[in-house]
Amino acid sequence: MTARQLSFSDLPDEAEFASCALRETTFVVVDLETTGGSSTDDRITEIGAVKIRGGQVLGEFATLVDPGRSIPPQIVALTGITSAMVYDAPPIEEVLPAFAEFARGSLLVAHNARFDMGFLRKSAARMKLPWPFTTSLCTVVMARRVLSKQEAPSVKLSALADLFNVAVRPTHRALDDARATVDVFHRLIERVGNQGVTTVGDLQSYLPRATPAVRAKRTLAADLPNRPGVYLFRGPGEEVLYIGTAVDLRRRVSGYFNGSDPRARMAEMVSLAVRVDHVECAHALEAAVAELTLLGVHKPSYNRRSRNPQGGWWITLTAERFPRLKVTRTPDVESLGPLPGRAQAADVADVIAGLAGLRSCTTDLKKATHHWCEGPSDAAQLPDPLVSAMPGVCRAASDRPQTLPDYLCRVEATRDLLAGRSDALLAALEGRIARLAEQRRFESAARARDRLSATIEALARGQRLAAVAQRPEVIGARPDGDGGWELSIIRYGRLAGSARAVRGVAPMPVIERLRASATTVLTPPPEAGPLGGAPAEETALLERWLYQPGTRLVDVTDQLSLPIGAAQRWMGFAKTARAAREAMA
Repeated sequence: MTARQLSFSDLPDEAEFASCALRETTFVVVDLETTGGSSTDDRITEIGAVKIRGGQVLGEFATLVDPGRSIPPQIVALTGITSAMVYDAPPIEEVLPAFAEFARGSLLVAHNARFDMGFLRKSAARMKLPWPFTTSLCTVVMARRVLSKQEAPSVKLSALADLFNVAVRPTHRALDDARATVDVFHRLIERVGNQGVTTVGDLQSYLPRATPAVRAKRTLAADLPNRPGVYLFRGPGEEVLYIGTAVDLRRRVSGYFNGSDPRARMAEMVSLAVRVDHVECAHALEAAVAELTLLGVHKPSYNRRSRNPQGGWWITLTAERFPRLKVTRTPDVESLGPLPGRAQAADVADVIAGLAGLRSCTTDLKKATHHWCEGPSDAAQLPDPLVSAMPGVCRAASDRPQTLPDYLCRVEATRDLLAGRSDALLAALEGRIARLAEQRRFESAARARDRLSATIEALARGQRLAAVAQRPEVIGARPDGDGGWELSIIRYGRLAGSARAVRGVAPMPVIERLRASATTVLTPPPEAGPLGGAPAEETALLERWLYQPGTRLVDVTDQLSLPIGAAQRWMGFAKTARAAREAMA
């Protein structure tokens, strides 16, 4: 018999896999390295693939590919693949048929399959060869469907590799990343096995899929730039349906039309959308702040968060003769916050009142000369400040009346704790939780640990926010990952200006121009509270950006530093407590 060259048309249709059991299906997990992110303008530089069935590795495929052009420096820095390395490599015209032979009879899997499949399809089209792999499985889509946002805030391959503690770590080389994807794929398959997903068809039905009508709307993203910014989906009446941010507007918005978002509300929103507007931004921080502003203006029906940028609860000292702590929506000069919920704020206020011995009774003492809520004669018998107060028991209960001089020293200690000038009240608790554990009162120790941890985190966060909001000007610079700098000017807790100094451009002249053109923010009055009237969510975004590792706080002439409140030194305890709580959960 005369042998003939294999053609793509000899490969099976993937629809035949629908009834195949997952454990009996052969998968080929593939990963590509390329000269850039555009399947039209860029080319493949490396293909790595692993063939698996029933949890076993059947074979591997790996080769460099000559892209026929130089590799950009930023891609060399990311992957380590240089133009010299691919000089003698085979071209894609030789590699793609070999890969098709390797993948014969298999179902393709990739992490962010849209990217990899796009490059493979474009390469086949340029060779004028039909591409028979009409469907594929994407581990990004699987992860978003299978894992909760709390468990996997990011679905990047490196993040999932860390989450599942896989044997091979991704390195931005094709075969290593394909091997890591194999382990991630197996872990995700394990998660859906007890939900009746046993065949390829079951898995495809379980994963979100776009309808033809939704896919037809992909043209709405065609004119968007590959830049950071904010996007606004608009309905037939020009109403804003949904607002979001992206580091790459075109890529992010295109994702809404391929069924990768598992939320039913998003599918409904996309079906109503007739247009997508956008606002380009210098970098992700500016986009996040712009999103908050637009959410406050439009209040879109399909956004469930951040519609009230001034929201939050505050703990403040009352203006009484014998002050106490109260939870309110409106801050004043001596306030701690904002906290997301009233119950959380009330719990933190109770801990601080117990630490300082402030009264928790609501008796009107405007003209009183003393405070007296009867309590045990022995102070050691009073309720522990780390244990929830019993109904009707005042945190300042005592066996004798307290005069104003007796009480005001407690108020001053509370002011110092809230403002971050002292951590003496926290230090007084050292060893208390350990003693509960020594007494084998483990549940009480755990509850006390959690209450103290939440209080420390609230104090530290509030003090950091106040430090940002009370500075007339802070100039921050953060590496953009491409050899350049993301620049921001922050004035009194508000983003006054943003820019980007690309690689090769000196950042200081850019900073000088940005400083001259930045928005003027007037000095807030003292009565405006710790944040000076700045939107709480905006200040929180700026605080996270400034305190994030890698951000440099610079002035045009010198280094700056932001003050950190006294509670910050207790964050090690708070993080350990949080980790213990999450492990038990």
